Amino acid sequence: MSLISIINKDFDMPDDLSETQLRDAMVDAFAYLIDNDFPKLIQILYKADVDQYKLKELLETVEGSSSAEVIADAYLVRQKAKIETWKKYSQKKD
Repeated sequence: MSLISIINKDFDMPDDLSETQLRDAMVDAFAYLIDNDFPKLIQILYKADVDQYKLKELLETVEGSSSAEVIADAYLVRQKAKIETWKKYSQKKD
């Protein structure tokens, strides 16, 4: 399972984005949700299992980044962690 395939459960992203382009697209998507569809933002973060307490702390303490950047980074970190967990537990035990 790839990062893009996980993200595309909630967003419609092209398959050929670099990691930087993906982050930029996610920042834009979260900025839109913050301004226009906050309930959907909450739903996506809940479904992705982004820790709400950790996110709140990040939003209060991270300097020099917009809320959308902080949320996008937390979302991407969580999705990458899921991939690592799946890889770890899907490897065959010898």
